[in-house]
Amino acid sequence: MRALVVERLAPDYEGCVVKQIPMPDPGPGEVRIKVRAAAVNFPDLMQTRGEHQHKPPVPFVPGMELAGEVDALGDGVTGFRPGDPVCGGGRGGMAEYAVLPAAGLRRKPDTLSFSQAAGYPVAYLTAYVAFERCARLQPGEWVLIHGAAGGVGLAAVDLAQIMGAKVIAASASDQKLDVISREYAPEATVNVTRGFRERVKELTGGKGADVIYDPVGGDVFDESLRCIAFGGRILSIGFTSGRLPVLPVNIALIKGFSVIGVRAGEYGRQFPDKGRENQAAIWKLAEEGKVKPRVDAEHPLSDWRAAFDSLADRKVIGKTIVRPDL
Repeated sequence: MRALVVERLAPDYEGCVVKQIPMPDPGPGEVRIKVRAAAVNFPDLMQTRGEHQHKPPVPFVPGMELAGEVDALGDGVTGFRPGDPVCGGGRGGMAEYAVLPAAGLRRKPDTLSFSQAAGYPVAYLTAYVAFERCARLQPGEWVLIHGAAGGVGLAAVDLAQIMGAKVIAASASDQKLDVISREYAPEATVNVTRGFRERVKELTGGKGADVIYDPVGGDVFDESLRCIAFGGRILSIGFTSGRLPVLPVNIALIKGFSVIGVRAGEYGRQFPDKGRENQAAIWKLAEEGKVKPRVDAEHPLSDWRAAFDSLADRKVIGKTIVRPDL
């Protein structure tokens, strides 16, 4: 079968190649999947350079989210049969076939395409844990969402509105903000390159945002401290800006806000029962057709570099997908 293989860790994806590798066989409790779509995430890019906290041994096939059809079952697997449409993740999505534990798979909701389903769980689970578990978001609260055009940010825009919040979508691109306004209709948008603290205060009647969702860090985090409401919650999702911000605790003392780190996967590992509740909640929303996961572009496996570059260059509005079946 064809697969994208990371043969060595190197900059500019120099250790990556599409090649023929042996078809994997499912072991006990595992399922082999004919991959129809795999989402591209920042950890996939970082792992090709060995810069992510999870460092799989080389060679490996990237792709932590996928959707496809059941092809073969390992011993002891029940509840699935060949041809079933499924989605899940963990490893190896950027190949024609992948083997995953049956326990981590879900039947693909009819409401989602294969590409939508492949890019759904990580982004929406992150947003759900952030808003429901960490921030305890309430209907009517103001939420400022940075990086709103990215996969994680756009999921937050979508979910915060479902939860009844008033959303301010923030990005460094007017073109991206126009798309968000047209397709998701938040209460307001703001271009962070022109500054945002005064605009956020104006929109919120002077008090500032109740919750700030920040996957960017750096200067964006610094300015967010100036427009958080008293008693507000800043959700630290990541640092795509490349700079880890430092919190002046005197500002936190004066404004009484909290900074909460969000790691959705680790939350589920620490609290398994709540982790299962979180998964059930996001997939219920999908099955009911309440969410709008956006696929920005689909690339064949042979064009994987363009898919990776679109994410690295911040060109994506939503999710980029690699399609091994194209």
